[in-house]
Amino acid sequence: MSAEGIGSTRPRHDGLSTTALLLALVASLVPLFTVIAGGAWAALAFVLAAILLGAGYLLRRARVSAVLVTVILVALWTAIMTAVFFSDVAWLFVIPSGEAFARVPRLVEIASNDIAVGVAPLEASASLTFLIVGAVGLLTVALDHVVLTARMPLLAGVALIAVWLIPTLAVPQTVDLWAFTLLALALLWLLRTETRGRDRTRSTSAPRGGVGAVAAVIAASAVVIAVIAAPALPSPAAPSGGLGGGTTIDASLNLGDDLRRPAEVPVVKQWSAASAPAYLRVATLTELEGDSWQPDRSRSVPLDEWAPEDAAAEGIEIVEDRRTVEVLDLSSAQLPVPADAVSVDGVTGIWRITPANGTVVSPSTAARRQQFEVVSRTPRPTLEQARAAEARGGPARARDLPADTPPEIAALATQVTADASNDYDRLLALQTWFRGPDFDYSLDAPVEDGFDGSGIEAVSTFLQVRSGYCVHFASAFAIMARTLDMPSRVVVGFLPGLPTGDVVDDDRVYQATTAQLHAWPEVFFDGIGWVPFEPTKSLGAAQRFTSAEDTSNQPEPTPTPTAAAEPTPTASSAPRPEEDPTAGTTQTTTFSILRVLPALGIALGALLVLALPALVRGALSRRRVSQARRGSAGAAWRLVQDAAIDLGIPVPDSESPRAFGERLRRDHGAPPAAVDRLVNAVERSSYALAGSFGDADGTELTSDAAAVRAGLFAAVSTPRRLVGRLLPRSLAIRPGSTFAEAMPLGR
Repeated sequence: MSAEGIGSTRPRHDGLSTTALLLALVASLVPLFTVIAGGAWAALAFVLAAILLGAGYLLRRARVSAVLVTVILVALWTAIMTAVFFSDVAWLFVIPSGEAFARVPRLVEIASNDIAVGVAPLEASASLTFLIVGAVGLLTVALDHVVLTARMPLLAGVALIAVWLIPTLAVPQTVDLWAFTLLALALLWLLRTETRGRDRTRSTSAPRGGVGAVAAVIAASAVVIAVIAAPALPSPAAPSGGLGGGTTIDASLNLGDDLRRPAEVPVVKQWSAASAPAYLRVATLTELEGDSWQPDRSRSVPLDEWAPEDAAAEGIEIVEDRRTVEVLDLSSAQLPVPADAVSVDGVTGIWRITPANGTVVSPSTAARRQQFEVVSRTPRPTLEQARAAEARGGPARARDLPADTPPEIAALATQVTADASNDYDRLLALQTWFRGPDFDYSLDAPVEDGFDGSGIEAVSTFLQVRSGYCVHFASAFAIMARTLDMPSRVVVGFLPGLPTGDVVDDDRVYQATTAQLHAWPEVFFDGIGWVPFEPTKSLGAAQRFTSAEDTSNQPEPTPTPTAAAEPTPTASSAPRPEEDPTAGTTQTTTFSILRVLPALGIALGALLVLALPALVRGALSRRRVSQARRGSAGAAWRLVQDAAIDLGIPVPDSESPRAFGERLRRDHGAPPAAVDRLVNAVERSSYALAGSFGDADGTELTSDAAAVRAGLFAAVSTPRRLVGRLLPRSLAIRPGSTFAEAMPLGR
């Protein structure tokens, strides 16, 4: 059958492929409802996708060229988006004006801000609706071209699976098996409709009995295994961050970016009958490896199997406290809990606790939207008992120091603590020194001076500059304590926060935001346990036990954060873009290089991914060209076969080189003389006795192969040529294979 005949039958099969593609697209968007609350955006997105795919189908039925179909769909997408979102400033309601184009960056900025600081599921504002509907429309146009023009449903399947995975991974949750099944079935139907459409165009092909049945059995087995067997497998840990406002914590103490957020995000609330709110622990770091502290990897046990015991020595008071913690927006597999917790009640999902440090973690559940009660039993020694205890014991790794620790750090620790006569007073001297006039709190100084880390080198620089934030104060304190042979570690979590004005059961509610993300050190004392200290200047409450004889020695009150010590602007002071720029005057946006760089990085990364197949094909082709230059007729012939596959020209195993060459000359624009020379060279190398002919001319083989390839590419349309070069099918399809025989003819 001729290429024209095949083209004439395609529209009949495009109807099924178009329907299957629409179903697959809808199925891929189902997980998005966990990130964006349902509303008008869903109806608009689905209707827009249906209109675009239907228009593409009708245009192909009308024999419009492939390139023109895609151009018309882009124009239709522009007209619909203009009519829905910019009709008040459009010409004839559907033609975008300059003011409409000016609003687009502002809408994208607002939507990005909503995603960055919102809590999933987000309410679909006008800007967010514009972003989602527009993205779905562009994705539909791209998939229409890939599936119905380029005839590459597998590539479309990869894109749809990626769309399905993004919200699934962004918001930690149990995988929706029904949504997965719907997507799997839709993709299988899409592949089947495309394959059946190809098979019907190959009138000379012999029927392949049983292939469809075998494929159906394999597909059904894959879906059944994924739906039934997959849930029984161990679940991975919940991700540490995600789309939709999930606040993240870098447990290796790289907290600078989190603290420098452009606006505060409420993260956690707590209330208790106790007189003061508590620090909340998320991660504990004991090992100092390389340039950073690493989270502990200690054994954990299920919460319902945990039976803690008081480790304090006899005579030391134990203070019991019960408080409620509500997690608002923390995309983490760790719960924020107070120190010395002995029970955690009310959590949903699977949670485990690490007895060695009190960290509560989950292999599959996120902290977001958990509300639970925690009972803590905290040793509260008197000042005299603390001075009598020694900072000894604990795990051996809590005293380890890197071999390259500068001796100046130990010398400075000894100097600061020279007047103290016991371990507790030495640590108080360190705490007072850090919180004194010699140091400043700054989020910018570590970046400007190039020491924004927590390792030995960063601490050494911090002790010289004496300006940094909690990470540097806590790390320096812990390392200096170790130089004094005291076991220490660093905790990552949240400051107690500030009162909200709300009351629950007569208890004041405190709320911590991303501005209260914090790190502080702990030191182990025999007979007491881990004792927290607060060296960060102007933040938190300094450690100070009360004397049994002099009650005037009270703990330092929690200071009110000042402008100098505020890690981030308050939520009220952070400017938020206007909510509805779609009505009113033109909005303007000023872009800085720092805001453009991430977008450029993403764009360059996407271009690299798109160019990767072409780069790999280029490397393989250069190797075969080198072999052809050395006289390999087979390598030169393989260059021609690969080019044919890339352009969708069938390369069956049953066809001889001469018959294949004749078809390339007759139907696909290959130069006759170059084809004849290549065919003769291949036949001599394949069938002639050794030594019957002299060695083939490598230069001639190479030039003939290049000429044939150039002729094949010149004979096809520009879209087919671009697809053949950017997405070479020969990387996955070998000459003579079943897929090579079923290739659609290039046009």
